Amino acid sequence: MLRRVTLHQLRLMAALARHMNMTRAAEEMHMTASAFSIQIKQLSESLGLPLHEQAGKRIFLTEAGRAAAAASRDMVDRLDLLGMELAELQGFERGCLRLAMITTARYFATRLIGDFCRDHPKIELVLEVVNRDQILERIRQNLDDLYIMGRPPEEPDVVAIPFIENPLVVLAPAGHPLCAEKRIEPARLDSEAFILREPGSGTRQVTERYFVEHGISPATRMTLGSDETIKQAVAAGLGLAVLSRHVLALDAPSGALRELDVQGFPLMRQWYAVHLAAKKLSPLATAFLTLLKESRERG
Repeated sequence: MLRRVTLHQLRLMAALARHMNMTRAAEEMHMTASAFSIQIKQLSESLGLPLHEQAGKRIFLTEAGRAAAAASRDMVDRLDLLGMELAELQGFERGCLRLAMITTARYFATRLIGDFCRDHPKIELVLEVVNRDQILERIRQNLDDLYIMGRPPEEPDVVAIPFIENPLVVLAPAGHPLCAEKRIEPARLDSEAFILREPGSGTRQVTERYFVEHGISPATRMTLGSDETIKQAVAAGLGLAVLSRHVLALDAPSGALRELDVQGFPLMRQWYAVHLAAKKLSPLATAFLTLLKESRERG
């Protein structure tokens, strides 16, 4: 039965596993949803088992579907790697580089990605911007070549390469009374309301650790899952927030936000480029890692 399975079908199965949505997967593969569905059905018939189930508008892979998706990714990745290696031997670069990063990283990483695309104009670059939970799941499923994040996972086994500092600072709306003060004592924050990232966020964990270490427990005004939404809430005077200084840099012209001079801040963290330890990196992924390392050396 496996003799009837085509490489095209495997690519489609890998796309379906990435998106878990028939329409979006079909769009990625430049197909209609009906034609995509027919190919997945034929693959299912060739393997002799259903590959997905549908509950309302949501798609879930069956156990056979997860096995087929993993095998599809392995084979497609190996063929893509072969194509890039052959292209490199011929003196030009082609192929696809898949990156995923957490939302905060977009404030600085898009410039690096732009530089890389200008240096490698013939490549295709696929970028996913997601939250921490989503990026951890993508790592577990080996969906991308490289991941940009602030705190590498403990599982599975990964290689984490630091390449740029990520200073966390306290942000306040312009005009807040603390904006005019210097060397603000941590205890002064105890009477302020804070807007925090979602539970599990690396930024939130570092923030809560600072509160515990300094014996303070500011009120949580709200919990939000987006840096952009948090910035808007701070600018509206709803509370203070701890976010990356990279977030503030892009808003400097508006003057809506201010960095407070709080003792113990900035809290220094690192941005990491992460990949599975067992993954054989493509020439494009290796070249992108080189760019990140060079950016670290340049400071």
